[in-house]
Amino acid sequence: MKQRSIKEIQSMLKDVTHPDHPFLQECRSDSRKGVVSLLNKWEKEMEKKQELQLQWLNMNKYENELRKQGFRYIAGIDEVGRGPLAGPVVAAAVILPLDFYLPGLNDSKKISEKKREEFYEAIVQQAISYGIGIINNEEIDEVNIYEATKKAMYQAIKHLTVNPDYLLIDAMKLETPYPQESIIKGDSKSVSISAASILAKVTRDRMMKEYALQYPQYGFEKNMGYGTKDHLQALSAYGVSPLHRKSFAPIKDMIHE
Repeated sequence: MKQRSIKEIQSMLKDVTHPDHPFLQECRSDSRKGVVSLLNKWEKEMEKKQELQLQWLNMNKYENELRKQGFRYIAGIDEVGRGPLAGPVVAAAVILPLDFYLPGLNDSKKISEKKREEFYEAIVQQAISYGIGIINNEEIDEVNIYEATKKAMYQAIKHLTVNPDYLLIDAMKLETPYPQESIIKGDSKSVSISAASILAKVTRDRMMKEYALQYPQYGFEKNMGYGTKDHLQALSAYGVSPLHRKSFAPIKDMIHE
């Protein structure tokens, strides 16, 4: 039998999805370096795929348990932007369909910006419903960041076009008519909360990039309003902008000097 070319083997391996596939045996008996390398690559990719599937199953534990109890519209809720010195706090609420599958979904801080943007589009397109809540820096100063965060979450729930029948919330308790569970580090334990964290993060980052065009001296497109060294130096050099939270140190100290 004529020996297959490396290119041919590479192409055929793309269609192999099971470790017991007979073509793999054929590849294993081929001692060419190129084939050994392709086989190693295939095995690593399969391993990664299985890891992601297992992670996905683990992250669906809360949702699956609730569905067994008869809940259908489970909303995951998370916020982004409690810590920055400038800009809004943004919350998102997301109800995902039963067949939703997005391997690699995790806490938005653990995912690259490029991947977050891809995930954002997938979530927005496939979600049964999603809502965004935004509370600006002036309101944060009026009511405090904790209350502002809750307010953003209430807004996000209100903007859902489908009423949820259960809420999974990242580390917060809300006063709502819906049954709920607060999960510490929920954005890495529940797919619904994780999806909400992606929507909130991408929404807020896009806003901060827009603000960076108005106030280029603060580098908002890079620091997203967080108190980085460059941001603090810009505050010293240019003073406080209308986007800065006046109730946050060191800004409140600068104002009262």
